[in-house]
Amino acid sequence: MKILKEFKEFAMKGNVIDMAVGIIIGAAFGKIVASVVNDVIMPPIGLLVGGIDFKDIVINMKDAVTDPTTGKIIKAAVTIKIGNFIQTVVDFTIVAFAIFLMIKGINNLTRKKPVSETQATPPTKDQELLTEIRDLIKKS
Repeated sequence: MKILKEFKEFAMKGNVIDMAVGIIIGAAFGKIVASVVNDVIMPPIGLLVGGIDFKDIVINMKDAVTDPTTGKIIKAAVTIKIGNFIQTVVDFTIVAFAIFLMIKGINNLTRKKPVSETQATPPTKDQELLTEIRDLIKKS
């Protein structure tokens, strides 16, 4: 029973709930980025490099084995899908850049501004006494 109570306390902490919300929003953001890359960015790039669809770029290592009488595929082809890899790299780059911008913005909001000389706090009694002692030692 004690383990269930500890788990409930852990699960209901604010940090865990915040993390869960972040993961859910991150997954949705990932889908948006994937759509932007697949549907908006890659088609014009494919058009610029000769009208190819990046999903079709594959390295065929072994052809598919088909049944000669029915034409059904017995063994699928073995391919390296370079085009999908390129799209995934573009997805990652966009997500990483967006996270970088977000963290940079948060850091700018939370960065403490330097205290100007006019806003400096007055010295404490201890500091005044130490300054007087230092000055007396310098004089002697």
